Amino acid sequence: MNKDKLIPELRFPEFLNTEDWNEVEFGELLSLLSDYTANGSFASLKENVQYYTSEEYAVLVRTTDLEKKEFTPARFTDKRGYDFLSKTSLFGGEIIMANVGSIGKVYKAPFYDKPMTLAPNTYVLKFKKGVDEEFIYQLMLRTEFEQKLLSMVGSSTLKAINKKNLRSIEIAIPKSNEQQKIASCLSSLDELIAAHKDKLDALKDHKKGLLQNLFPQEGETVPKVRFPEFEGEGEWVEKKLGEIGEPLMCKRIFKDQTTPNPENGIPFYKIGTFGRDADAYIPEALYNEYKNKYNFPNIGDILISASGTIGRLVIYDGSPAYYQDSNIVWLGHDEIQVMNEFLYYCYSIINWQTSDGGVIKRLYNSDLKAISINFPKNEKEQQKIASCLSAVDELITAQQEKIEQLQQHKKGLMQGLFPKIES
Repeated sequence: MNKDKLIPELRFPEFLNTEDWNEVEFGELLSLLSDYTANGSFASLKENVQYYTSEEYAVLVRTTDLEKKEFTPARFTDKRGYDFLSKTSLFGGEIIMANVGSIGKVYKAPFYDKPMTLAPNTYVLKFKKGVDEEFIYQLMLRTEFEQKLLSMVGSSTLKAINKKNLRSIEIAIPKSNEQQKIASCLSSLDELIAAHKDKLDALKDHKKGLLQNLFPQEGETVPKVRFPEFEGEGEWVEKKLGEIGEPLMCKRIFKDQTTPNPENGIPFYKIGTFGRDADAYIPEALYNEYKNKYNFPNIGDILISASGTIGRLVIYDGSPAYYQDSNIVWLGHDEIQVMNEFLYYCYSIINWQTSDGGVIKRLYNSDLKAISINFPKNEKEQQKIASCLSAVDELITAQQEKIEQLQQHKKGLMQGLFPKIES
């Protein structure tokens, strides 16, 4: 960017020789900055509701609901309820910003078939005539905008941004026709990303359906769907994992044997970095010694998280790596009964919970050995099922990568299409 002028690095050709962008305070663009929400008065309304019909409800919108695209019904039946709703209703498309906790998270109010009102800790923003709201929405999604917000919240435990500080943030803005061009470009990219996310969701749903149909349901001995060549193979076998193999783990590594420097050793995965990037390393000599003397996974063995989030899976691919004892385990077996490729999908459908529906805090060896799985005796059928599901997994991975590429492309565009204002 030219230091003497407020011009972005990337500009559409028709605006190359037009006016520079203007630096303004955010509040100058606002026609509405409201924090009306369903708070105490809303709670009072709920307490006084004695009956309701399916037609008589609003939708209470929380920021967490917006991330999940799930909305909580908040039913009203009395006059006060309707009066309250009429004053606080969203119509869809308004810009919503979290003002406590997740500072800087920006959303658009969803278009919904019922009236909506907000949960606490959010602002509703509307803008003056001549200001493109989609442009402002995209501008507020930038990391720089979020950083400016965070710089104003202070050091208190409860992070919050007040209206005065929000209004005072300095931003750069072009004329309305350039705003519209930028907004159109970025929103089109958002639509493309959303379409790819929908495709990803469809693939995940497809895989979920395959898992339900290609494996026997509880109490059954054959799956609902079977490949034609195996229809006469008879019932599947049910066995406990302890009858198939023995839970194993790596020999213990102590903290003073590790280093944070990746140049000095082999990646050491703790439960917090399992399936992610390692942040600790062990000497190569120690790795080779322990690998050769003690238990160590074979290529294709399925590593299981035994604490934290129970049941996260990583297939060991043979790369130099070492794993935290007791927190990361695998089933040592010879694959005579169950192939690892098939076992991976058996693990995928296990309900890693206690019998009363609670969350398992630690998966002990005895717990793992007691888990039952179903499998066909024919190795070819196991391979067919595993190959079918892994093909879907490959499509899911490719789709996730496509979304990541599009998101990175948008990030690059946003860095170029908006000039940076020095703090």
